[in-house]
Amino acid sequence: MSKKTARGRSASNRRVGRVTVYLRGEVWYVYYYEKGQRVRRRVGGAWLEAKQLAAQVNAQLATGAPAMLSFEPVSIPELRRRWLDHHDHVLRSSVATIRRYRAATDHLVRFVENGSAVKSADGVALSTAEQFACYLRRVKASPNGHPNTAPRTLRDKGVIFILETCRAMFNYAAKHRHLPPYHENPFAQIELDRIPIEDAKPIDLFTPEQEAAFWTACDRWQFPIFLTMALTGLRSGELVHLLLPDDIDWKARVIRVRNKPDLGWRTKTRNERDIPIVQELTDVLHRTIGGRRNGPVFLRRRFVNRQDTPILSGCDRHQLAAELARRSEALGEEYTRLEETRIAKHVWRDAGAIKETTLRVEFMRVTAKIGLTHVTCPKLLRHLFATSLQEANVDPLIRQELMGHASGRNNGGLGMTTVYTHTRDATRRSQLETAMVTRKRTLEAARI
Repeated sequence: MSKKTARGRSASNRRVGRVTVYLRGEVWYVYYYEKGQRVRRRVGGAWLEAKQLAAQVNAQLATGAPAMLSFEPVSIPELRRRWLDHHDHVLRSSVATIRRYRAATDHLVRFVENGSAVKSADGVALSTAEQFACYLRRVKASPNGHPNTAPRTLRDKGVIFILETCRAMFNYAAKHRHLPPYHENPFAQIELDRIPIEDAKPIDLFTPEQEAAFWTACDRWQFPIFLTMALTGLRSGELVHLLLPDDIDWKARVIRVRNKPDLGWRTKTRNERDIPIVQELTDVLHRTIGGRRNGPVFLRRRFVNRQDTPILSGCDRHQLAAELARRSEALGEEYTRLEETRIAKHVWRDAGAIKETTLRVEFMRVTAKIGLTHVTCPKLLRHLFATSLQEANVDPLIRQELMGHASGRNNGGLGMTTVYTHTRDATRRSQLETAMVTRKRTLEAARI
């Protein structure tokens, strides 16, 4: 038992300015008030360590800086809300990215609310993170969240993505003092790079015979759309958001992939790029577009067949942007980015643009005709494009530029090379046309 002073205070209590240091058993604690809140933290068995820590905290309290031992405990749902808001309003991540992060962290929220005793972020330890990883191996979900798809267990890539997303969220928690001092990120301690990917969905590239059959099976509306994807490597979202006349330079024979923030659309990586097009594709696009001067490059089937005309037919980019602004203003000043994205989709639809989901449905119809019902994703054409570049020994930097992959100081692969290396237009065109010569069946189909 420690002795008491005349004022009733333990003789082992010490004061360092506004901080009290006291001994309980064989362990020293610090005790102080910060912003009217009482704070008590365990230090350890060494008096010198407790004294030094108390001095640091006292100096921070005296200057008004947050004490090094202070943190704000939050529940995991609240942490997720703040983290997603940070991505939305500070980092300005894309709406699609935020949607993926929300879906990934939904699993953690359900885990702690339904099965785990841990409810707040500061209580999540390595053991909890490992239990969550085991839980993910048992949970079943519909692929891509589609309600009409039969649930299945998560693939390895899905599990890894969820754990990586949780790791990023807890990094945010640590930076914003939602975790106790010296509390390690529990998800950072899981060696995610050592998790093998054993059940990845295989990518079955077309054989030359299958590729020729695919072009034969396309109808007049499908053919120019899928040919453009095959000979340029455009993503589905990039293809349906091409606008006349800005995005096709007929004289230079180039498709320009540009962000369109005024129309509520940006590329996946925010990177803009120019893609040279071979003469065969140029001829097909000329026939497809005809005499049109404005609107989406590719129109929905009903408009191509002259069954109807788009509501915003003939509007140029400035007129479409003005229409989007008018519809957004009707919501008032407090509309969210999600609402703005929804309105932008309606404007694109009223201009005659194709839905991205329509491309997948149409692609599946063509592959079903040639007996490849298991081939369901038009992204296969992008894989074919990348493979053609690889097989033709196209320079890796040019491949990265043509594919529109992210580059920069923090990116893997070429890394800083992309910052210091520049590509001449003539070099890009020469190497692309050399690669496209290997696609004889596709070029022959385009010349018909």
